[in-house]
Amino acid sequence: MIFLTLEHILTHISFATVSVVITLHLITFLVNEIVGLSNSLEKGMVVTFVCITGLLITRWIYWNHFPLSDLYESLIFLSWSFYLIHMIPFFFKKEKNSFLSAITAPSAIFTQGFATSDLLTKMHQSAILVPALQSQWLMMHVSMMVLGYAALLCGSLLSVTLLIITFQKDIIKIFDKRKLLLNESFFFGEIQYMNEKRNMNIGQNISLSSIRNYYRSQLIEQLDHWSYRLISLGFIFLTIGILSGAVWANEAWGSYWNWDPKETWAFITWTIFAIYLHIRTNKKLRGENSAIVAFIGFLIIWICYFGVNLLGIGLHSYGSFTLTLN
Repeated sequence: MIFLTLEHILTHISFATVSVVITLHLITFLVNEIVGLSNSLEKGMVVTFVCITGLLITRWIYWNHFPLSDLYESLIFLSWSFYLIHMIPFFFKKEKNSFLSAITAPSAIFTQGFATSDLLTKMHQSAILVPALQSQWLMMHVSMMVLGYAALLCGSLLSVTLLIITFQKDIIKIFDKRKLLLNESFFFGEIQYMNEKRNMNIGQNISLSSIRNYYRSQLIEQLDHWSYRLISLGFIFLTIGILSGAVWANEAWGSYWNWDPKETWAFITWTIFAIYLHIRTNKKLRGENSAIVAFIGFLIIWICYFGVNLLGIGLHSYGSFTLTLN
């Protein structure tokens, strides 16, 4: 009873804190940085991270198994992973990345909010594990898979942001060309008058345009850099998770690989991001081309994580949407 009460308290504190944190984050991201709000943002993220860590430890002690046996626990662990990724740059690099925070913070509150919603109310109460899940490989395999999902999702979302910025830049270029064609259709006297007016501020326009292009290119470069680092990290976790899962499958079912739907989609996910890393080695294909592959990988992850469980088929079903193995 004490553990259940503590679990509810930690759940409400973490969700309330992260709600305030995300509001402060949006204020600092959309408006110029306000003194004091940035520090409170990071402190709030730390508090929420500690609460979710306590929540996972509480369930681990109370139910006597690592809290990754069902969808609710895996979503809480996924949210915890997003918080961990959010804080790593601040603890080790001593630098602030607002665009990375804009990805990790909403991702954390979305997964945590969905996990604590009424849709998964029946899943909050854990149950006795089925025999196949009563293994030491549960902690190794599932934790690596979920950590891999978290890193790959964050990296893919950064790539999606890169595509949006690039797409927006291309649209601006198209409109500029259309404006140029329209200007050429004017009468010669009107064109001459407009050109004289433009020449008065040409130096200022060129400088402002060059500054905007410079900052846009720098942002795209940083997005591509951090996306590559996160996807590389997630790919390592995913590889370890698949290998450990194969060993576990051999112990549980007598075969390392059974082409189960969950295994198949995990392999597809691994292949997509292997293609991304291969493309990324070519400097000519970096940026937009590799970001498209990462976007495809983003969709594949959700099929692997949610879609297969909705079907309720295969060796990894364990009650379809109620239990999930990776």
